[in-house]
Amino acid sequence: MVSMKSHVLLRLFTAVFVLCLVSILSFAQDDPDPNSPTPVLLRAKDSKRVFAVPADSAQSVNLSMANRESFPPNSRVAIFAKNVVLMEGEGANAFRVYVEDSRGKQYRFPVVDLYQVKARTPTYAIVVELRDEIGYWDPPSADGDVLLRVSWRGLTSDRARLGYGTTGGSIQDDAIPYSKLYASTLRDDPVRKAGRTASPEYVGYRWSGDRMRFLEQAAFGPTAALDARIRRIGIRTWLAEQFEAPYPSASNPYPNNALKPSNAPADCDNEQTITPDVPVTCFRDTYTMYPVQAWFFKEAYYGDAQLRHRVAWALSQIWVISGVDTQQSRHMTEYHKVLSNNAFGNYRTLMQQMTLNPGMGNYLDMVRSTKNNPNENYAREIKQLFTIGLFMLNPDGTLQLDGLGDPIPTYDQNTVNNFTKVMTGWNFCNTGCPNSVVGVVNYIDPIVLVPSNHDLTAKTLLSYPGSTTTNIAACTGCNTAAITTYANNSLNQTLDNIFNHPNVGPFVSKTLIQHLVTSDPTPAYIGRVAAVFNNNGSGVRGDLKAVIRAILLDPEARGDAKTDPNFGKLREPVQLLTNVARTFDVTTAAGTGQSDGVFYSPTGNLLTTMAQTAFYSPTVFNYYSPDFVIPGTALLGPEFTLMTTGTAIARANFANTMVFNQINASQPNIPLGTKFLYTEMQALAAADSSGNLLLDALNDKMMHGTMSASMRSTILTAVTNIVATNPLARAQQAVYLVTTSSQYQVQR
Repeated sequence: MVSMKSHVLLRLFTAVFVLCLVSILSFAQDDPDPNSPTPVLLRAKDSKRVFAVPADSAQSVNLSMANRESFPPNSRVAIFAKNVVLMEGEGANAFRVYVEDSRGKQYRFPVVDLYQVKARTPTYAIVVELRDEIGYWDPPSADGDVLLRVSWRGLTSDRARLGYGTTGGSIQDDAIPYSKLYASTLRDDPVRKAGRTASPEYVGYRWSGDRMRFLEQAAFGPTAALDARIRRIGIRTWLAEQFEAPYPSASNPYPNNALKPSNAPADCDNEQTITPDVPVTCFRDTYTMYPVQAWFFKEAYYGDAQLRHRVAWALSQIWVISGVDTQQSRHMTEYHKVLSNNAFGNYRTLMQQMTLNPGMGNYLDMVRSTKNNPNENYAREIKQLFTIGLFMLNPDGTLQLDGLGDPIPTYDQNTVNNFTKVMTGWNFCNTGCPNSVVGVVNYIDPIVLVPSNHDLTAKTLLSYPGSTTTNIAACTGCNTAAITTYANNSLNQTLDNIFNHPNVGPFVSKTLIQHLVTSDPTPAYIGRVAAVFNNNGSGVRGDLKAVIRAILLDPEARGDAKTDPNFGKLREPVQLLTNVARTFDVTTAAGTGQSDGVFYSPTGNLLTTMAQTAFYSPTVFNYYSPDFVIPGTALLGPEFTLMTTGTAIARANFANTMVFNQINASQPNIPLGTKFLYTEMQALAAADSSGNLLLDALNDKMMHGTMSASMRSTILTAVTNIVATNPLARAQQAVYLVTTSSQYQVQR
């Protein structure tokens, strides 16, 4: 007979076991399913023409009836898609319709409505207007058929014909189904189907492509160790870890160079050292961005708090200051601390601390703005670039239009003038602050008010639906203490006024999505993230931790592969460098230990030639505009601003330097040097003379299983043209060709 004590212990054990089991199961099911269904476009009986009807007859249409073959320009047409499962609230703004005409030009038709129609399987009518939504090109030529497709969550249907004005013309049907051109080839490898099986480290486990894609979005590139960890614990648990991870890494603290006088001492790099062989680096380590650049890349290569580092880098391209005008690296370091400290904090706190940051105060002239000599730079840019943008937005980031169809400005020059008055009188805290030093400008402590320089007149703030404080009364007869209180209260009221503007959620959400996931997100994606910005679920506005989580877990971000070729973003040079570096175990020139993080080579700064030197943005508008449309397309592609014939060659030169060569140590500016290791790839090349194992591994590591058949065939030919007895050369050739390919350089 079981004793009472044993019975109690058994029940306790059972309860604990059940709780553990529930916990394990909940973790196992915690990640989003990355495999969304692919939309299927309904076709007419001949299978080459889209099933379409005039929009006004779509709700009563019989899907078995004959369809219209052509429609006049600017008319509204209903097309139909199935194999779509919508979330609650997901609607027309989740879909995009693209067409290509006989000249090869592409357009995006605006989707104006969506509703489910009666059918044996759930089928949706997608109402489109036959005009170019972007407006970059002339309207499609009205000489016959165009090829039309539907995109949803980064997945595309195949293409079918639609008559634009009339039917016929010289358009050619797709020889290969369009969605197959951009789908994974890993599962369809004919060699593997014939019986060859690659190492289980590279194929065969669930959602491997999505994990690698996630690490391109949430980190500075995948590593085998990070992929293995996420495979064990899941994406959500990893995010929770990252939100609490110490930053920066204990082995790579922020540079702590002392502040120096604005004018470098004459003997800055001429002072004697005790050991003649030790290089003198006074000027380099103080009056250039070298220390913060080297720190940044070491943290990107090796740091554990990858997500915070990645988000801080994105925020630095919104709240821009630049080494072009920032004199000392310590100034930039203190600015970056504001970004990293608030990367998972509240956007309102970020606004406050950045407004009072000395580096920002210097860069956008707030420290020089007085009541008698006002400067509008910061007052303008905090609205235009950092928070609300130029035009009123809908909750999903689309433009609000007036009765004439024109965008509605968010503010005018009079608004800028009023905000400028609020922001007069602040200056560096050169006395009385913890880091004040005689003879040195204090770029560490926040800027403080000089009461005699503050404008005391009345100010008018932004007025919008729901706004409360829109007027600040004059400070009449105020003494010094009252002016200080008045100015600080005015600044807080002004920042609250901006922060609560309805544009902030969609404006910030879209920009962060562009930096982390895709350059041209759908309005539905923006709207979902903006809703989280507006309310994190607990009534808190501006919670960046919740916003980042929403961006990375959204169904438009997740998936083993995205078949819509317009999905993704060009890897900006900084991320191109770090992605490859992390993939191939970046190390010192000697092949041991950590690189010094420096990216110089004998031919110059590798990033400068690619048009993105870290911490040297050319203007406050960042390295590129978030509204840049790729010429010849209907696609937003901000990073393509940096892609020219010259920088395209520079990208190839970077790959050549780092794949076939290395950055050798050279005192004083390259203390340790940098190289990438190909030990694993070399071993695979040696183990399989056919080259297939090597290509499998690179497809997994660099392309998350999406290498096209034509790309694979081309690279395999180039690899096998090298004698099998030189596996290192084979590995380097393959890595170089993947790195320089258009398919790799676009993060998808």
